Amino acid sequence: MATRSADPKNVNSTQPIDAVSLAIIEQLQEDGRRPYAAIGKAVGLSEAAVRQRVQKLLDQGVMQIVAVTDPLTVGFRRQAMVGVNVDGDLDPVADALTAMDEVEYVVVTAGSFDLLIEIVCEDDDHLLETINKRIRTLPGVRSTESFVYLKLRKQTYTWGTR
Repeated sequence: MATRSADPKNVNSTQPIDAVSLAIIEQLQEDGRRPYAAIGKAVGLSEAAVRQRVQKLLDQGVMQIVAVTDPLTVGFRRQAMVGVNVDGDLDPVADALTAMDEVEYVVVTAGSFDLLIEIVCEDDDHLLETINKRIRTLPGVRSTESFVYLKLRKQTYTWGTR
């Protein structure tokens, strides 16, 4: 089994994850606030052993435990997917986008766009400023296409493990 590495520039690096750690991840995907004692009972470990494994998974960057929200409900009125086409090396552009607070994720793709990014902004002016003044002006960015979200219908992180 493999999963993400701690290196944010290469989140597809692989590190072996054993079956017990995968089971712990699945437990936390169902409920990120599930007590370690309950997880331990479900996977056959002590509370202390679960705590140690969770900390190791966090330290390795395999997972994060966060409160997932609908950005629209917490003051961010604009969310968009932006397709980015790049001239030359993708890495400097991907690195610059990764460093922007508004950018939630960056994906290198094969197809119509070189990169897909998701951005979350306070309002239309913030969205326009982010795309027009910050993303389009990055060296190497040839073009962008924006897909503004009108409504979030589904957002889930409970896909389990393999």
